[in-house]
Amino acid sequence: MIATLRQRNFLFLWLGGLISLMGDWVLMIGLPIYVYLLTRSVLALSIALLAASLPNIVLGSLAGVFVDRWERKYTIVASNLLSALTLLPLLLVRTPDRVWIVYLVTFTEACIEQFFSPAQNALLPTLVEEAKLVQANSLNSLSSNVARLVGPALGGLIAAVSGLSGIVLTDAASFLIAALLLALITIAVRPGAVPEAEKPVEVAEAGAIAHLWHEWTDGLRVLRSERTLSVLLTMFSLMMLGEGVFAVLYPVFVYRILHGGALQIGQLMSAQAIGGLLGGLIVGWLGKRIMSSWAIGLFEIAFGLTDLAIFNTPAFFPFFWLSVGLFVAAGLFSIGPSTGAQSLLQAKSPDAYRGRIFGALGMTVGLFALLGTLIAGFLTDHIPLITILNIQAAVYVLSGLLVIALLPRQKKVPAPQAEPVPNEEGVAQSER
Repeated sequence: MIATLRQRNFLFLWLGGLISLMGDWVLMIGLPIYVYLLTRSVLALSIALLAASLPNIVLGSLAGVFVDRWERKYTIVASNLLSALTLLPLLLVRTPDRVWIVYLVTFTEACIEQFFSPAQNALLPTLVEEAKLVQANSLNSLSSNVARLVGPALGGLIAAVSGLSGIVLTDAASFLIAALLLALITIAVRPGAVPEAEKPVEVAEAGAIAHLWHEWTDGLRVLRSERTLSVLLTMFSLMMLGEGVFAVLYPVFVYRILHGGALQIGQLMSAQAIGGLLGGLIVGWLGKRIMSSWAIGLFEIAFGLTDLAIFNTPAFFPFFWLSVGLFVAAGLFSIGPSTGAQSLLQAKSPDAYRGRIFGALGMTVGLFALLGTLIAGFLTDHIPLITILNIQAAVYVLSGLLVIALLPRQKKVPAPQAEPVPNEEGVAQSER
């Protein structure tokens, strides 16, 4: 993975992502604290969460069309600059009657994210060769877990010391620094052009809205026609259905089953983040092997079985530190399927359609996460908590089995003879 970080363009992409993620965690932790202390209303927090969720479902797939039109480097730079600017109205939220500004800013930030995330995922395969895709995505998972460990503590501290202004300015600064780093990427890549033979005749004569519609449906057609892509989309959808259920029931599980509180909730989340760091290192070591159907499926099954252990062992062994260890294991196993599937999705997606494919993925997983949230909220009053959580864990096992059964086996391509390859400045150099 160190060799991947030595690639200048990827290094800037990775550092920019790490810094902006840490700023996001500061905001995600600090802003709800401030809003609740200001309004003393759980409803206000729920509306803010809904405002952050809607753009993913409504805009995610459509945003991918524009990602495939624009230069991806400039899309992610502009997204960071706009995100920094959009945060500033939060500085005006001083009284409960101005909490509507939080909803508006949260909604706008989520809309911008719908362009940033597909563009980042589509840009990555153009910065590193396919053989290093897994290492690159493993490094991204490492940065995500580092931000998850550091950001919440930093957000709580900033909220306590300097209030909302400190939270907002910290996150805005993280976006500005990220934009500067991303601007240093020396490759500005336009998406590959769609072959003329694949374009319907009526597209060239269509108006702007009809043209947009054709581009969007073309992306869905590619997603449906390529079996690898459709199987991976199904796997991610099932994963996010489970995540939606768990997001609602996790604090309930800690309070009712583990007899813990806010401190234990934080400790278990930190334990899972530590497991994620370890998992990122292991997946980086495995490299392209993690992109096989067996590796993705077995890691997914192991994650589901670990969840089953988390939910059921307290009835027999009520030791909190055993739960901490199991959460570490869950974090470790969760990196395998997500990194392997994302790397395979990037490798198998045609460049001209990659933004639309990741946009459709974002919309679909957002929809299934919301569905899981609604299911958990409705069923908890009618079905025992552990039963629901066991079904949720079984869904992960099922998705792993589906991947093993349905994902096409990846063909092994003979290694080519070593030839001089161009470096980032376009000068030929030896692979060694």
